[in-house]
Amino acid sequence: QVQLVESGGGMVQAEYSLRLSCAVSGLTFSTYAMYWFRQAPGKEREFVGAINWNGRVTYYADSVKGRVTVSRDNAKNMMYLRIHSLQSDDTAVYFCATTRSSFSMVPSPSPGVIGYWGQGTQVTVSS
Repeated sequence: QVQLVESGGGMVQAEYSLRLSCAVSGLTFSTYAMYWFRQAPGKEREFVGAINWNGRVTYYADSVKGRVTVSRDNAKNMMYLRIHSLQSDDTAVYFCATTRSSFSMVPSPSPGVIGYWGQGTQVTVSS
């Protein structure tokens, strides 16, 4: 059974930084590309960033490029998202995700290509 569990969310002041974590089990983590999405109130779920299976390739949404970093630790089956200079527009539920195919990466995926989702972690940015 594949499980993705996010953590690290909370209420953060604007301009601060935050690191989210995603713990993965039930699949061979080192062979799967991983993704971060987010969903703000009243909006559709949107892609944030992606990292390939060995951590050497990353992609980011234009809306966050330059402020976020996706990383992973294959020895710990963990993925991370660091967000710098948080803004009110970053308030959302953040989800980690992956597809059902190993050694496959979609640079800017739609939610429809995702096979597994975490439950999400809320990030609220206060001014």
